[in-house]
Amino acid sequence: METQLLVCLAYRPPYDWAHLRDFLAARAVAGVERVDARGYARTVACEGGAALICVNALPRAPALELRVVSGAPATALRPLAAVVRRAFDLSADPARIGAALASDSLIGPLVKRRPGLRIPGVWEPFECAVRAVLGQQVSVAAACTLAARLVQRAGVAVNGGGSEGLTHLFPGPERLADTNLASLGLTRARAATLGALARAVLEQRINFDAAPAELVAALLTVPGIGAWTAQYVALRALGDPDAFPAGDLVLRRMAAPPRRAALSARALEERARQWQPWRGYAALQLWQAAAAAAARARTAARPRCG
Repeated sequence: METQLLVCLAYRPPYDWAHLRDFLAARAVAGVERVDARGYARTVACEGGAALICVNALPRAPALELRVVSGAPATALRPLAAVVRRAFDLSADPARIGAALASDSLIGPLVKRRPGLRIPGVWEPFECAVRAVLGQQVSVAAACTLAARLVQRAGVAVNGGGSEGLTHLFPGPERLADTNLASLGLTRARAATLGALARAVLEQRINFDAAPAELVAALLTVPGIGAWTAQYVALRALGDPDAFPAGDLVLRRMAAPPRRAALSARALEERARQWQPWRGYAALQLWQAAAAAAARARTAARPRCG
């Protein structure tokens, strides 16, 4: 039996594990990710091939546990832990972020209510960019369906995770560039954008190790990628605390005065200047508040028995 590798990764509390877990669960890609009470599990590429990992919150310590279930040698534990620290935003200082946003009339009360929100990262930056393109102008559920189809078409099959539903690695740029994306349910324009994105990465015109501003500028050169997508990738792939997709309709609605129309993207950009350099965390607070309001509305709309 293969020996599992374990490491505990500390963070500064508070840490809203429930929010991050639920955010990732809503966006989990079948075949690559699984999110349940046991934590966040997925396939990852590593030294020697593919591994299965699982991340979960420890019940009595301010730390997450990274468990390498199979497929990775002990030498891979350090680089895998570094990715977990970035993807789960373990280096954030919630006290500093909260103090900077506390005086804002809109964001301050939200931070007080949910002080431990962290940036829900994506394991691999190219994967994040692909998933952001798939999510353009469709629902979260529809984007997950498209991503699962893409994984089945272009992903690399792995061994050892079938019982958990973890069957493939997410395709990298080499495989995506060579894959026929017809019949996946994508528009021609969206398929062309994915192909152009993969080629730009292979030709090193896009470098995910670049500074956030440089990455955003490079992404904007890809036909079909606009400011929303580029900023979203900077937020979730790089963990840029000041990334801000100002064109996002939910953010524009949430930032508008009560009973007023959604702000324009330009007006929201101006309003968000007060949240710098933590606009990414402000966006998360607004998204969370919108999701909570929608959940309350659904509960109120349910018929009552008796």
